[in-house]
Amino acid sequence: MNFKKLGLSLLAGVTLFASSSNLLALAQEENETVKIGANMETSGYSASYGQAMYEALQLAVEEVNNEGGLLDGREVEIIHYDNKSDKTETASVATRLVEEEAVALIGPGATDLVLAQNPVAEQSEVPAVIPAATADDLTMDQNGNVLDWVFRLAFSYTYQANAAARFATDELGAQKAVVLVDQSNDYSVGQAEPFIKEWEALGNEVVLEESYTSGDTDFSAVLTTLMATEFDVIYLPAFYTEGGLITKQAREMGLTQPILSGHGFASDAYVELAGASNATDVYFTSNFYTGTEEKAGKAFVEAYEAKFGKTPDTFGALGYDGAKLLFQAIEDAGSTDRTAVRDAIENMETFTGGVTGEFYIDEEHNAVKPAPMLHLVDGEVADIYEVDGSSNE
Repeated sequence: MNFKKLGLSLLAGVTLFASSSNLLALAQEENETVKIGANMETSGYSASYGQAMYEALQLAVEEVNNEGGLLDGREVEIIHYDNKSDKTETASVATRLVEEEAVALIGPGATDLVLAQNPVAEQSEVPAVIPAATADDLTMDQNGNVLDWVFRLAFSYTYQANAAARFATDELGAQKAVVLVDQSNDYSVGQAEPFIKEWEALGNEVVLEESYTSGDTDFSAVLTTLMATEFDVIYLPAFYTEGGLITKQAREMGLTQPILSGHGFASDAYVELAGASNATDVYFTSNFYTGTEEKAGKAFVEAYEAKFGKTPDTFGALGYDGAKLLFQAIEDAGSTDRTAVRDAIENMETFTGGVTGEFYIDEEHNAVKPAPMLHLVDGEVADIYEVDGSSNE
């Protein structure tokens, strides 16, 4: 027997088998979908935000798939589980999405839910794009170090609070403010504190600070106290749930002073709860305005209305941009490797493919862009102002 010839034949066979296996694996990868993990609340206290983001994500995925998908033809697939606006459930959903091989996570909407997801993203080394949450330290660990895998698109607490204080001073000529804060809610406390600091730094006075609690529905006692107080504006950092009811009851009791807030008011549900006529002289920072004349923004509004039969809000726009950012990062990375996608987000010089304005990701993993302040009259946007809430430090 010629052992040399047999050895060469075996080697050739092994090489051919290995090459065939590699080609098969490559073909299988090319046929696999690109999985995006949606950890979004569609029930519970912040369902309005999560539902808007989830709908916009569906629209973005439909559009990219109609255009041929990503990475030379791979379809994008959403894996979504409702975290029920619950922190324990949010962490569980994040773990499940990682295990189901999501390339990246998008969501949740509320800050406390994001903080519950962050350890999962960091430990599992999976990119997490946070469209709407606003805590100042959202992308930082307990020691003040930047989290490697978490990126945020919305404005921070302090940015929105500073913008409100400066706007009320410069545009409304206000000097005396009442601050109503939900002491049980990080979102509310997180904006009230920097607002007071900036307001007083501008030489103004907080004449009254009153508290309420999430879930309250009768605010007459707090508002009666305001009736006996002389002030120019109400600062009310709140979600639409309590914010809408407080606005309604304040106006019905005869309190007509301007009300300022953050993007927690940027939901149709706010106007529904307050009543259109009561939502007058209300100002809030937002990331998007549905009446925009920008080409991309108008196209988004039209497509969203056609698909869902309703107008998108700022949370929908942020969810849409979060999806588009991920698509761009995956294309830039040239693969679904999580580390490569993370690096692509971090190194993206300017993102221009969204509807909330051009932005870049800074060294703390926050999107940097200008903020619009919307003015409501009878529940409709009457004016838009560009405001700056950046830190002076």
